[in-house]
Amino acid sequence: MSARMLPHKWSHRRLRFDVKTNPVKSEVTLPDDTEVSFVPMDAVGEFGGLRLEDTKPIADVYTGYTYFRDGDICIAKITPCFENGKGALAQCLTNGVAFGTTELHVLRPHPTLDTKFLFYITITHDFRNIGEAEMLGAGGQKRVPERFIKDWRSPLPPLDTQKRIAAFLDEKTAQIDALIAKKQALLERLAEKRQAIITQAVTKGLNPAVAMKPSGIDWLGDIPAHWEAGNIRRFATMKTGHTPSRTVAEYWADCTIPWFTLSDVWQLRDGTRLYIEETAEKISELGLANSAAELLPAGTVIFSRTASIGFSGIMPYPMATTQDFWNWICGRKLLPEFLLFMFRAMHQKFAEITNGSTHKTIYQPIAAGLQICVPPVETQISICEHIKSDLAKIDKVFRKIGDAVDKLVEYRSALITAAVTGQIEGLQ
Repeated sequence: MSARMLPHKWSHRRLRFDVKTNPVKSEVTLPDDTEVSFVPMDAVGEFGGLRLEDTKPIADVYTGYTYFRDGDICIAKITPCFENGKGALAQCLTNGVAFGTTELHVLRPHPTLDTKFLFYITITHDFRNIGEAEMLGAGGQKRVPERFIKDWRSPLPPLDTQKRIAAFLDEKTAQIDALIAKKQALLERLAEKRQAIITQAVTKGLNPAVAMKPSGIDWLGDIPAHWEAGNIRRFATMKTGHTPSRTVAEYWADCTIPWFTLSDVWQLRDGTRLYIEETAEKISELGLANSAAELLPAGTVIFSRTASIGFSGIMPYPMATTQDFWNWICGRKLLPEFLLFMFRAMHQKFAEITNGSTHKTIYQPIAAGLQICVPPVETQISICEHIKSDLAKIDKVFRKIGDAVDKLVEYRSALITAAVTGQIEGLQ
């Protein structure tokens, strides 16, 4: 909005005149043994909310972590957390002080700026989109610079109007969020239903009267008596992937080979797709030849072993992957779609076998030791068709509700932007 379009008494100026960014820790004078809230990135909510129950002595976090206090606004500065709206107003902190991840920018409003109004400015569509465009850094580790926040030109009304707008948005967004929460609860129940359908079919079959036997595998329990059970490597060949050296420019020229990376996992997150549809990047034949990556055949089943753990899909055509995936080439006794559904039935098992305190992963010996059950091929075909038929009905409803959630989120964002830029009559 240009200055001449602003409502009466509104001004148009950079945030640096109304906000202190990243305040210094030296103002903290608490004793070293004082317990303060400690906030890792996973405790920062999307578009509001901080999990503050974790505490540490101030001496343990004073060096190397970000400081903030009650009334400050915290914004994730690293991709993709910034784009996803991670940020919140800090309230009710232990001893009024907190330390947390270094991947936060801290904004402290001057008396000319209402704290809640500032928070709403930071979650507007324009602030997040333009901030994303201003990010600095290489690859997937880009960050929003502090100067972007200081130079952000925001329409600002008088303080009493700021408070009125913030109160209006508190009420309206709470109503929208309640609707979103109800729909998300429905999505969760549908996800549980689809999980139950898959698990029942791939572990017990379709005939409730069939004779059963102990599988000898803890997560499976009893299975149909005519099915096989054993180590996954009896039925499929295990492969991994790799990344050609980024320092050799020749490896990244004439790239034609589809290359599945963690940035492509979004396709698999909601579980409605069986086959991978696209890759954001490709690698060259020279890069492939000079790395441990392999060109894997169509029908290879992948699952992510690090970061986004356990997401699975099938390659519809030959591809390579990064080292973040375990890849399985099925033998004659095992169909790719059946193995995929087996992996999707194993989400709880994957959670149990994941290791690492900071970077979660499923290591090679554990992945190679996975135990599965395998029915005859004709039974696998029937089971897969049954699952796909049942899931098609659920997924139709799932998509409809998901679209409704997206529209509510878009409306929430548009409402906030309109309110803080003076476009709503009666709030000016």
